[in-house]
Amino acid sequence: MDSEWFPPEVDSQRPSVARVYDFLLGGAHNFASDRDLATGLLRVEPQARELARANRAFLRRAVRTLAGAGIAQFVDIGSGIPTQGNVHEIARGVNPDARVVYIDNDDVAVAHSRTILAGDDQSAILQADMRRPADILAAPELKRLIDFTEPVAFLLVAALHLVKSEEDPEGIVEALREAAAPGSHLVISHLTHEAQPGKAAAIGKLYDRATSPAVSRSHAGILRFFDGWELLDPGLVYLPLWRPDEGETVENPERFLGFGGVARLP
Repeated sequence: MDSEWFPPEVDSQRPSVARVYDFLLGGAHNFASDRDLATGLLRVEPQARELARANRAFLRRAVRTLAGAGIAQFVDIGSGIPTQGNVHEIARGVNPDARVVYIDNDDVAVAHSRTILAGDDQSAILQADMRRPADILAAPELKRLIDFTEPVAFLLVAALHLVKSEEDPEGIVEALREAAAPGSHLVISHLTHEAQPGKAAAIGKLYDRATSPAVSRSHAGILRFFDGWELLDPGLVYLPLWRPDEGETVENPERFLGFGGVARLP
């Protein structure tokens, strides 16, 4: 195991949701404990890699759409371990002046992000817990790049299902909404039990061993996170159905176990 990419304080024995996701996407920044949980996940859901890729593809389409609509500031909360097609790369493919702040609480994700972003004065990584949005919004790293008097896009992609109901996930979104200027956007993707409750429950049980849970929610439950925002077409839909690339068709979209939506603050 090459130890250069992870900080010495990392607990390699406990699976991390960021590192499990990295493994599913074909990354190399994971430990045996993460691969063990991912193997269990693949037994429960043989399409887990496809699900991870669909989530990543939704992120790419959403960021391209918003950058094309003039959004130049992105805050990626629960950003995970950098992989191909990161937010700053996608956004700058449309607008070279786009500024991005990544936020994660995983030591490996933060360390690897710092390496990738070294020398990039339009991007930053902040180590913080999304459960404390006030700390995030007050952080100097965020304020250096993000001007809250201008529209900003908050990305909570595969993030809110890592927050238990008693940890007030609605409060996270509410704090972001209150900080945002009109014309800002919110991007959410989220695990659901709507179509396959048994499978979602098994995934949740598996993630009890990890650094964060996997809390599946209903369509109505996820829709509540958009209170006060106006959903863009086509609304909150299964991930591959959100503005698919031209010529892309998907059979049985409910098998992707996740909803995605993008909304604008009026």
